This record gives sequence, C-alpha cells and structure tokens, in this order.
Amino acid sequence: MKKYIAEFIGTLTLVLIGCGTAMLVGCDAANGSGYILTAFAFGLTIVGMAYCIGNISGCHINPAVSLGVLLSGGMSVSDFIGYVVAQCLGAFAGSGLTALIWSLGGKTDMTGGYGSNGLANVGGSVVAGLLVECLLTFIFVLTILGVTSKKAGHGSFGGVVIGFTLVLVHILGIGLTGTSVNPARSFGPALIAAFSGNTTPIAELWVFIVGPLAGAALAACTYKYLEKADK
Repeated sequence: MKKYIAEFIGTLTLVLIGCGTAMLVGCDAANGSGYILTAFAFGLTIVGMAYCIGNISGCHINPAVSLGVLLSGGMSVSDFIGYVVAQCLGAFAGSGLTALIWSLGGKTDMTGGYGSNGLANVGGSVVAGLLVECLLTFIFVLTILGVTSKKAGHGSFGGVVIGFTLVLVHILGIGLTGTSVNPARSFGPALIAAFSGNTTPIAELWVFIVGPLAGAALAACTYKYLEKADK
C-alpha cells in the first residue's frame, strides 16, 4: 500500500507543478520561455520525486513507465494495476487542486484546458499525435530502463538523468501535442477540463493513452533485445 500512496503523491505533484506552470506561462510558440519553463517544471519535479519516493515505489508516476517495467520483468501484474490506479487518482487530485487554486486565486488559465494535451498544433491529425507521443515515450522509457539497469552504474545520478530526459522530450513535444508521454498526466487535466465544459481534451484523450503505452511497449521490447544481445 505504501508504494501506491507514494505513486499517488508523486503523480499529484507532477500534475500540480507541471500543468500548473503551463497554465501560468502558456505554451504559445511566440513565447519560447513558456516552453522552457514548462519543460523544466515537469523535468525537475521528476528529479525531486525520484529522490523523495524512488526508494519506496521506484517513482514511476506514469503508467507508460510502469508498463515498460512490467514488460521488462521488473514488477507483477497486480502491482502494475495498483500503480496505474494510484497514478490516475493522483493526476485527478493534482488537477483538481490546480483548478481549486486558480478558482480561489482568480488566476487565468492561459492554456485554456488546465494544461491538458491536444492535437490542435498538429492540425488535428490523430496519426501525427500518435506518432509524436509514441516516439517521445519510446525515448523517455528507453532511457529509464537503461539508467535503472544494474549494469548502468549511474548510482545517485539516475534521477537527474531521467528528469532531464523528460525536459528534453518536452522541449520538442510541447509545440506539437503539449507532451504527454504519460497517460495519467493527460487523464487528470482532461477530466477536470470536461467538468468545466471543455470536452475537446477528453475526446482526444485516447491518443494520449495509446501513443505513450505503445511507445513504452516498444522501448521495453527494444531494451530487452539489446540487453540480451549484449550478454
């Protein structure tokens, strides 16, 4: 149960800080600083959480990461289900807290959707959205599997590497899909946006579930192949 609580807290924090930053600074291509601030908000949250809850749950705080770990033989199916439920609940709670803070504080949501992901910047193309999310998640999860491998030898620097890899994929992905690479991170804001009358994010949510999960599965299979070939 402690692992699931840790995943709940970690995902809540990721959504609260990452999506909250996106809501404050906006992600307009004309304002590149908004890209960088949002990218670092997500990445640095991962760094902090890695050293906070990493020794308890592994700090997945992402169903795609959990899927990669599952397919690599690093966790049981029952734990995978528990992690995903905790992550989705944490994302919903994080988005709910963000909406509450904005409501009480009279803030304006510059993104218009509580930091949710969308296909508007790829012309509404489902294929483009799936491809972007699959590729970015592949890079992210492959890095995680490599860094956390017993042969990696990164020691206490693993969390930093993973966090800055998340920054990296956000720098490209924000202008395309808003960068999900995390189904739970997409689920929370989309659900809160739907409650607020904006149904576009929830209608497109499946893209940000299928794309990241496909990328994670591909990363797990690729890493297992490379690791086996190396042996």
